[in-house]
Amino acid sequence: MRHALEEDLGRAGDVTTDLVIPKNEFVRAKLAARKAGTVSGLIAAEIAFTLVDPSVTFRCELPDGSRAAAGAALATIEGHARAVLTAERVALNFVGHLSGVATATRALVDAVEGTRARIVCTRKTTPGLRVLEKYAVRCGGGLNQRFGLDDAILIKDNHIAAAGGIRPVIERVRGAVAHMTKIEIEVDTLSQLEEALSLGVDTILLDNMTSDDLKRAVALAKGRAVLEASGNVTLATVRAVAETGVDYISSGAITHSAPNLDVGLDF
Repeated sequence: MRHALEEDLGRAGDVTTDLVIPKNEFVRAKLAARKAGTVSGLIAAEIAFTLVDPSVTFRCELPDGSRAAAGAALATIEGHARAVLTAERVALNFVGHLSGVATATRALVDAVEGTRARIVCTRKTTPGLRVLEKYAVRCGGGLNQRFGLDDAILIKDNHIAAAGGIRPVIERVRGAVAHMTKIEIEVDTLSQLEEALSLGVDTILLDNMTSDDLKRAVALAKGRAVLEASGNVTLATVRAVAETGVDYISSGAITHSAPNLDVGLDF
C-alpha cells in the first residue's frame, strides 16, 4: 500500500489538490458501488487513507465479503479534504480490483452450489498482490490453493517430463519430504491418473480433461485421492465440471482476468 501511494505521489506530492484545496478544509465522503458485486479491499482502502493522514476516519458500511447492490454505500470517510483526495485513486484501485476478484469468485461459487465441488484460486496472480487477491477470493466464497512454491508439493507436467516420468518423480519427492507433507500431481490422461493412483498420491490435478473424462476419473479414483479439476474453467462450463463429482475446481481467471468492479468516491 505504501508503495502504491509513493508511486502516485511521485517526487512532489499531489500538486493539484495542494493548490486547489484549502489546508483546513474538512469533508465527509462516501465510497459507493456503481454496479452490483461482492465487496473486497476495504481494509486496503482504509490503510491508504490513514497512511496519508492518520486523523482520517474510515467506517465500513458493508464489510468485505458482503454482496452490494448498485449504488450501495460501502464506507464513509471523514477527514481533511486534501488527504481524502490524495488517497482517493489508490484506495479505489484496490477496492475496485479486489471487489472484481471477489465478484468473479462468487459467480463461480454460486454456479456450483449444491455440488461437492469447491472453487479455489491459483498462483496466477498480479505480482506483488498475491496475498490481497487470495484474500479477495476468500471474500467471494472461494478457497486458496497454495500461496507460493514453498508451501505445498505440486508436481506439474514439466516436472514429470524433466524427471523421467510419474514414478521417478513421486519416488524422489516421497524420499525427501516429511510424513506430514501432502503430495499433489498433475495428470492430463486417464492412464496417468491410474499410475498416480497406484503410487498413493494424496491429490491429483486433472488438467484440461473433458467432462466425460472427469467422470471416468472420479469413478477410477473411488475416493482414493482428492481430485482437482483445472483448465479453461468459465462461468458457462463450471457447473458441468462440478457435476462430474470432483472435489475442487481451480481457476486462474478469477485473479488474473477478473473485471474491475466500478466503485466511486462521492463527497
